[in-house]
Amino acid sequence: MKNILVVKLSAIGDVIHALPVSYALKEAWPDARVTWVVEPPAYPLLVDNPYIDDIILFEKKKFKSLGGFMQNIGPFKARLQQTRYDAALDLQGLFKSAAIAWLSGAPVRLGTCNMRECSDKISRPVIGPHARGHIVERYLDVARELGCPVNKVVFPVEISDRDADLSARILQQAGARAENPYVVLAVGANWPNKRWPAKYFAQLSDWLYEQKIIPVIVGGGMVDSQLSGEIAAAAEIPPVNLVGKTTLKQLACIIRQARLTLGGDTGPVHLSAGLGTPTVMVMGPTDANRNGPYGQLANAIEADRPCKYCWKRACPKGLDCLSRISVDQVKAKIQQVLAKE
Repeated sequence: MKNILVVKLSAIGDVIHALPVSYALKEAWPDARVTWVVEPPAYPLLVDNPYIDDIILFEKKKFKSLGGFMQNIGPFKARLQQTRYDAALDLQGLFKSAAIAWLSGAPVRLGTCNMRECSDKISRPVIGPHARGHIVERYLDVARELGCPVNKVVFPVEISDRDADLSARILQQAGARAENPYVVLAVGANWPNKRWPAKYFAQLSDWLYEQKIIPVIVGGGMVDSQLSGEIAAAAEIPPVNLVGKTTLKQLACIIRQARLTLGGDTGPVHLSAGLGTPTVMVMGPTDANRNGPYGQLANAIEADRPCKYCWKRACPKGLDCLSRISVDQVKAKIQQVLAKE
């Protein structure tokens, strides 16, 4: 293999899950040129990755109108076809990613076992040995089908000295020091039913302070800002708030130095697992077998509900899905995990 295209556009957590594919490809073919197509939110994760030679940005919003599509498809196609690809791996499995794989002109096009929106008509779905396993392994099955042995699972996230320095400053300005023990709390998630209740986070935050561990809230966007405000109002001592204050690489540095990360099935928590930081995940609509913290599935706490694993963005029954996971359950799991460190 000389030139390989990887199409994994979003979301941040999904792109993190696919990162080991870049390492696997270079492990199998060190001289191959690996190009990755990604959308803007996850783009920073791929920057400086030594196993990716070229990054093509796909700005979906520019293609939403007919005029925008007509104006942008030509330049995007030309950029994509600057390289003659031997293979394209569609790890997204949607219409837009299938279109990109088709436009690439690659003679070999492979996709994952659960492709949607007719993407399986463009790329051949790979039903590998991990088709019912973790999503990281499902992505790696596609690389295996191409001929990669996958001797080692590596999540390459390169953090510059500048970002490391800035992350320490940001943490200090917010009221904590990197050398003091702290736990990262990822309070948000794109799906409403993946969010642990704010009042529970507040209770846990106060308990962490009692354990002489600093609680540090991370996230981004209006929803996370609102949640952080609710947590601060409900807590006896407000946790350190970094919501919206870090880039992805700075967040990675802060997570890498944390004693532990806690949150739902969301990007920062998957980033934590990939970085090897002890990670506790609270789960309800999605299951740990597929989406739990990779390499740390024993640290997943699933809601005790008969309707769990529904894979719905919002509960059709109007339930607060993760409210069944108590603060005491999370405390016990944190104590168990930290005791092993």
